[in-house]
Order: sequence, then structure tokens, then C-alpha cells
Amino acid sequence: MLSRVANSIYWMNRYIERADNYARFISVNFNLALDLPPNVPEQWEPLIVATADHYNFFEHYPKANRENVLYFMTFDELNPNSILSCLYSARENARTIRESISREMWEYVNQVYWKVKDRVEGSKQWEISRYQGFLEEIKSGSQLFYGIVDSTITRGEGWHFGQLGKLLERADKTTRFLDVKYFTLLPDVEAIGSPLDLLMWSAVLKSNSAYNMFRQQYKVINPRNIVEFLILEKSFPRSVVHCLQESELSLYAISGTSFEHGYSNLAEKKVSKLLSEVQFTEIDDILLTGLHQFLDNFQTKNNEIGQTIFNTYFDLKPVN
Repeated sequence: MLSRVANSIYWMNRYIERADNYARFISVNFNLALDLPPNVPEQWEPLIVATADHYNFFEHYPKANRENVLYFMTFDELNPNSILSCLYSARENARTIRESISREMWEYVNQVYWKVKDRVEGSKQWEISRYQGFLEEIKSGSQLFYGIVDSTITRGEGWHFGQLGKLLERADKTTRFLDVKYFTLLPDVEAIGSPLDLLMWSAVLKSNSAYNMFRQQYKVINPRNIVEFLILEKSFPRSVVHCLQESELSLYAISGTSFEHGYSNLAEKKVSKLLSEVQFTEIDDILLTGLHQFLDNFQTKNNEIGQTIFNTYFDLKPVN
């Protein structure tokens, strides 16, 4: 497969996943707002801090209120990570490789981009219920896209590069969902462990579509169990360890290397190493290190994997 095609497939899937996760980020606050006591104000700045978009945000907006953050994360073309910008980038990547993907994939990505683009005008005056409906459409749309991919694409290199983009993006954003809780300031220290604190943790679960599966496995909702589930639960498809496991399988499938013979390139080595680190980590180790410190360290290593994949497969120089 041409490196140009592989790169576009990788990023098309990554941008779709990013749009989905930005919709989920905003849902964190909407889920929380439904249960917050009337004396506790809504907080929106933690969302842009957790996604590392706050520097860009404050270059264009004076304050992080609900109206500004919502528009910045959904429709603002000055934000390269907004839902609209991600869908535009996904569409452009799909457009350049139309001959290498299924017709259904291209038509859907093109359709969903223009559907969102047409809603920009007047969106700043939307009621909360309309925004919630829009976010649900984005989340359902990403699931529909992955269903189209799974039912129309052969399981060759292209499919595995798409998996890599989706899974590495998902692992990164799952850790950032947990970081939203870290950056959300409670009214005072005594609120930690209070019903309000547990409401915030439950909002994180719901935004990961993890609430029902979590309740089947754990009887008690507490921070320890939630962190363990979202990071270490191997059977949950949005957990960090599950995303790394599937990413490793796709990398080895691309190179044709068998696990018995070990890694064949630096990308495989880094994914396998990070997976081993997470697999052999226990919840007590994470809490002892500090949840934010653990997540921040993971995000750095996950970004390094993305760069190494680029260097290994996409940044190929012609042989003289």
C-alpha cells in the first residue's frame, strides 16, 4: 500500500474518532448539569484544559463561558480540533483516496460533513436541548461510520491502518475524560468524596458510554473502581488497555510479524512496551503515582507512538 494512502486512511479514522470524542467531552458537562445543585455553577474551562486547547481558545475568546466553549469545540474553524474541523479533515482525507475506500464510506463522510457545516449559522443561539441532540447525532454518526467500515472493507492493510488511527485516538481521549475530572474544581476540598463528587465521576462514565457496563461489574460507584475500569478493563472497548491491545494486533498484522519473533520496527516496540506497562500496572500503582501524573505520562508516550508510526510508515523517502 502507498504510504500516502495509508496515511490518509489512518487520519480519516482518527479525525472521525476525535469528532466523536469532542461530542463526548461536551456531554460530560451536560450530563453533570442535569444533576448539579442550584448553588453550584457550571464549569466549562476544564474541558478545553483537558483537551489542551486552552491556549488556542484564549487567543480568540475573552472568557470560557458556556456559549464560547460550545461554539469553539463544535463549529469554530479556528480550532483545528473542533467537531466541524475534524469532519472537514476526515472528508479531505477520504476525498484523496476515494479509489482505495468503499463508495459507502466516502458518501457517508461527505454527507455528514455538509450536514454539520449547514448548521453553523445560528448555532450560537441554540437551546441546550438542541445542542444535546446535535451531540447525540455526532456520536451515533461515528458509530454508523465504523459500522460501514467494518461491513464494506476487506481486512487488509488499509483496515488495520484505520484501526490504528481510531484506537490510538480513543486511548488518548479516554485518559483525557478522566483528566476532565482532575481539572474540574470543586467548591472546596471537603467536597471530595461527597455526592457532588460522585456525580462528576458518574458523568465521566456516561460520556464514555461506560455506565451500564461498569454497573454490571461493580456494585459501588467510586473513583477507584471507575479509574480501574476505564484504564485496565481488558474487555471494555473504550478502555486504555483494550485500545492498546487491538493497536498492537493491527501493527503486527501490517508488518506480517509474528509475536513469537518479537517486534520488527520501532512502532511495534513502543506499542508493545506501553501495553506491557499498562497491563502490569495495578490500580494502587496508579493512585500512588497520582492519577493526573499517570494520565499525563501515558498521553506523552501515546503521542510518541503516533509520531513513530508516521516515521515508520508514512514518512518514507524514495530510495536512490
